[in-house]
Amino acid sequence: MLSYSELIKGKIITINDQPYEIVEAQSVFKGRGHSYLQTKLKNLATGAVISKTIQPREEFEEANIEKKEAKFIYNNKGKFVFSEVGNPSNRFELTTEQIGEESKFLKPNEIVETILFNDKIINVKLPIKVQLKVIEVTPGVKGDRAASGSKSITLENGTIMNAPLFINEGDVIEINTERGEYVRRIND
Repeated sequence: MLSYSELIKGKIITINDQPYEIVEAQSVFKGRGHSYLQTKLKNLATGAVISKTIQPREEFEEANIEKKEAKFIYNNKGKFVFSEVGNPSNRFELTTEQIGEESKFLKPNEIVETILFNDKIINVKLPIKVQLKVIEVTPGVKGDRAASGSKSITLENGTIMNAPLFINEGDVIEINTERGEYVRRIND
């Protein structure tokens, strides 16, 4: 059992026989020393994010999670198809809702980490940083000099996002999948 002080970002706990990852955890103090933990929890099976207030007297069971590698093959109509790394014929699929916003940064043949709960694959975890090629760039507008300029770009997997003005077509950029942000340009 995990105590109040062990509930930190990244821990996976079980609530009502469902695995939840702690996405945010902030300790809040009320008058006269009373405190509680304000959390955001992501259901790893459904992808739903909920807010939960946790009192110091509450305890939670740590989820029994296994992790294995898998290869992303393709997506079609909101379904993402993966296969085991050593056995390409053993395939499984997940929905956009299960994977969440990170699904925008998947590209074919990318290796991801699967999350197994009760011997069933319930989700995948992308690497924190991925590299994608820029295939289309809209002209940037310099505009206000108080803030840095940005422009809209299209990545090799079809994702459209903002990047700095100096990014050109054909560049390979690194993206933080947790925040969904441009990190840096990769020089060949």
